[in-house]
Amino acid sequence: MKTQQYLVKPGKAVKLSAWNTDDDGSLDKADAPPLLTQMQQELAHWQERLHAESKQALLVVLQARDAAGKDGVVKNVIAAFNPNGVSVSNFKVPTEEEKAHDFLWRVHARAPRHGLIGVFNRSHYEDVLVTRVYDMIDSKTAERRLAQIRNFEELLADSGTRIVKIYLHISPDEQKQRLQDRLDDPEKHWKFNPGDLKDREKWDKFTAAYEDALSTSTEVAPWYVVPADRKWYRDLVISQVLLDTLKDMNPQYPEITFDPSKITIK
Repeated sequence: MKTQQYLVKPGKAVKLSAWNTDDDGSLDKADAPPLLTQMQQELAHWQERLHAESKQALLVVLQARDAAGKDGVVKNVIAAFNPNGVSVSNFKVPTEEEKAHDFLWRVHARAPRHGLIGVFNRSHYEDVLVTRVYDMIDSKTAERRLAQIRNFEELLADSGTRIVKIYLHISPDEQKQRLQDRLDDPEKHWKFNPGDLKDREKWDKFTAAYEDALSTSTEVAPWYVVPADRKWYRDLVISQVLLDTLKDMNPQYPEITFDPSKITIK
């Protein structure tokens, strides 16, 4: 699969209306399971090499509107990795302790160490999205924070962490259907948050905030706008992006300091 069409080129302004939400890559849904299984096996292989080398780390940032499928990506894509080598962090409303520090303080502490894969299921970008839409910060503060985020990501990259940022691009109609599904199915009631409807009412304001956030796509921390209306295709695209990234990182097994042929286990 080719994923370059979903890459936000550094320095380019983003208009989300120009990006398709229901792309299927000219694939059939029936073709997805074997493709996903194959990529999951490859992802597990490259994760093992990353862990064995322990000189690099991978950080996956997931951002999306409600019901776009962040948890589904963790379940269907990130689950390919050995859980011993993965940390998943979810940044919600900051605690009093966290608010007493700079907005990146709590985030930096959860960055993956070398050899590991870190997943931010919501991330430091919440501090230039929700806070901006609900007028907790002004535009100048948002611009300053976006610049600080770029510097933060450059710091991580300089320290050996590869960063991949993924925006799950869902349409208003598809979000409506998924929210309704949560209301209609008693087993999904726990997923429904009435507060999500407030965010939905501010769709255009969130769009503008996301477009500015996506402008932080850089060579060392690129953004991908992944079509999310079709869950099966969403998972394939993200799996391919992560697989391409790990292959490009090319972690190596460490050299051994002994000759296996001269060792006898009695």
